[in-house]
Order: sequence, then structure tokens, then C-alpha cells
Amino acid sequence: MRGYAIAGIGTGVGKTLVAALFAERLGAAYWKPVQAGGLAHTDAMEARRLVTNERVRILPEAYRLQAAMSPHAAAAREGRTLKRARLQLPGIDRPLVVESAGGVHVPVAKDVLNTDLMEDWGLPVVVVASYYLGSINHTLLTVEALRARGLPLAGIVFSGEPNPDSRSVILEVTGLSCLLDLPALPRPVSRKQVRIQAARIAL
Repeated sequence: MRGYAIAGIGTGVGKTLVAALFAERLGAAYWKPVQAGGLAHTDAMEARRLVTNERVRILPEAYRLQAAMSPHAAAAREGRTLKRARLQLPGIDRPLVVESAGGVHVPVAKDVLNTDLMEDWGLPVVVVASYYLGSINHTLLTVEALRARGLPLAGIVFSGEPNPDSRSVILEVTGLSCLLDLPALPRPVSRKQVRIQAARIAL
């Protein structure tokens, strides 16, 4: 198995935690191609803190950008241009879990969206959804955008305080399966909780 691409319905829905859970479960490599902002404690650093599976490898980002904004804008602020060729999957000896930066249609570089990169990668996509007002619409639009590109969808991870009605509607409309109902966990999330929740992923 080659691995998964982790895509959120927006920013701040829990992609990093979910990516760490999948890496923990699979003994995979974790890779976030572009880190924009938060360089004092990057998502890769957080993933490293969370996992305990000794097979997990944390790969360095292709690009690290100072500003917490979409990658194309953060790069422009620094006078840099992100190259699509540097954002292709690295060759590794184990499954790879790739965490995208922001939502699926976030621009990464000129004429390159996250969905373009996901097409390049060809990995099954895990959609991470969080419950908030508007999340049904955002989840359905995300799934529709991915399907329009012909991308394989592995399923959905729901994150946060449960909302059974929203969950039911999303699964019914999309026809996707729920891979994990991830509860709201105490912060900072512990390694013990990562092991517990990783074991619950329905692969």
C-alpha cells in the first residue's frame, strides 16, 4: 500500500492529528510538502511529538515559509516561487501519509492547486471534517471537488464534538464510509491517545 493524502475541508480541522494517527497505525512516513507559518513548532514537529511507532519517519518539508497564509502568497511575500517538481512524492520504503496545506483548492503556486498535486500523487484521499456551522456544505463541496478530478476517496474522518445529524447527512449524500469518529481530545493530545485513536481507524 502506498499510503494516503490527508485533506481537510478547511484550515484548523485537525489534519495534522489525523495524519499522525494514520502514520502511527501504518508505521508510515509523514510528509507535509509545504509549511506556511508556525515555523517555531511545525506540523512535522507536532507529528513527531505524537507518534510512538518506531517505523514512522518524519520527512522534511520541501518548502518552509514564514507567513501563515496560502503557500503561493507566503512564497510571493518572500520573493520565492514554489516548483511543482519539488512537490512530487519522495521515494521511500514504506507507506507515505501526506498532509496538504489548507483546503483542497488552496493555491500552492502559480496555476497549481492542492488538487493538482493530489492528481500527481495518485494517493487515496482521506477527507477530514470538523463539526461547525457550515461544515456540511464545506464537506460536500470538498468531496465534489475531489471527485471532479477523479481522485480515489478512502473515506471521511469526523473530528470534534459529535453532531449525529451532520454526520448522517454527509455520509448519506457522499456515499463514503466513516474511517474514524475522532472525539475532542484534551490538549495537548497525548501519545497514549494517539495510540488509542490510531487503533480505531477503520482501514
